[in-house]
Amino acid sequence: MKINLKKSRLLLVFLVPIFIQAQQGPAVKEQITSVLDQWHKAASDANFDAYFKLMDQQSIFIGTDPEELWNKKEFMDFAKPYFDRGKAWSFTSVERNIYIDNNEKYAWFDELLNTQMELCRGSGILMYTDEGWKIRHYVLSIAVPNEDVDQLVALKKKHDQSLIDALRKK
Repeated sequence: MKINLKKSRLLLVFLVPIFIQAQQGPAVKEQITSVLDQWHKAASDANFDAYFKLMDQQSIFIGTDPEELWNKKEFMDFAKPYFDRGKAWSFTSVERNIYIDNNEKYAWFDELLNTQMELCRGSGILMYTDEGWKIRHYVLSIAVPNEDVDQLVALKKKHDQSLIDALRKK
């Protein structure tokens, strides 16, 4: 059997990138999973430096309160007293979906979390940097079953209206 080296090389030129790309997808998801798990663990361990090292310098954190919209510095200032007490917060992912752009520079995710507030939903964006994957944007929300929404709305109505009025005056 005679092998045509020219055709074999040409075939390799086309197949190797496809094989490498197929291998990278799962590896990238594992890296992102690791970053998110480390981030949540750092909060649970009250490890301030480890927690904020995983966030990009331009990151945004949106919490469950309507007034919790922070850049990294603001979030660090808010969170520092909790970390200093040795107890920040404890979130454990029970379900997570990760999506990656074709260039593997950005990823977005959603996760269902077991927390001290019961089930919450986290979602966000990560960006690949020279230092690895960094959290660029994170949104935390309390998961409310549809059948309980009316009760929740009644509970928060007065507060929400006050905030709406104040924001309209700006």
